[in-house]
Amino acid sequence: MIEMKNVVKKYPNGVIAIKGLSIEIRQGEFVYIVGPSGAGKSSFIKMMYREESATSGEIKVDGVNITKLKARDIPFLRRGIGVVFQDFKLLPRKNVYENVAFALEVIEKKPEEIRKRVMDVLRLVGLHRKARMFPDELSGGEQQRVAIARSIVNTPKVLIADEPTGNLDPETSWEIMRLFDEINARGTTIIMATHNKEIVNTMRKRVIAIENGQIVRDERGGDYGYDL
Repeated sequence: MIEMKNVVKKYPNGVIAIKGLSIEIRQGEFVYIVGPSGAGKSSFIKMMYREESATSGEIKVDGVNITKLKARDIPFLRRGIGVVFQDFKLLPRKNVYENVAFALEVIEKKPEEIRKRVMDVLRLVGLHRKARMFPDELSGGEQQRVAIARSIVNTPKVLIADEPTGNLDPETSWEIMRLFDEINARGTTIIMATHNKEIVNTMRKRVIAIENGQIVRDERGGDYGYDL
């Protein structure tokens, strides 16, 4: 599903964030990306959806070498990848329904298809009764649920989450993680960067630990492995 071979990421200021990294993530896996701040986790996941470009090496997503993609082709890559951020990134002047529908409108889906699909995913995340509310009328957990609905409305094969519980209280964080688990059970590959030790240690999944731009541990059913 996702394969990296000898990937290096060097920034213009000379910082090498990723150093010759190789990894394979298969379809349907749930993977935590852990490690100390500044370890290279964000660079690692951003290269998967071409928010960042690899300096050298090869990255394949669903068999396509995305390191060679032209800028005009990147939006097509992202149609198959959902991304959830720590700060939600919702459109404040659009209501819940419109925020989710927007992801389908930009790829010119038919209105009737948009209506059905949006309501289906809002039911999945438990927000179908709040479709007409605006982001500032929702709790943090509800806003994150909208963000998740938007990320999966295109039925992506991969969902990438960058610290999705970072701004949420513990109870809400667990609600979000149960939702991720359900999405994963439906066949979506989930790759999640997190500092949440309790979640990683409780929901035992594959753990990839990154330090100084390199993988130092890759363990199925692993724990967080760091003292916070």
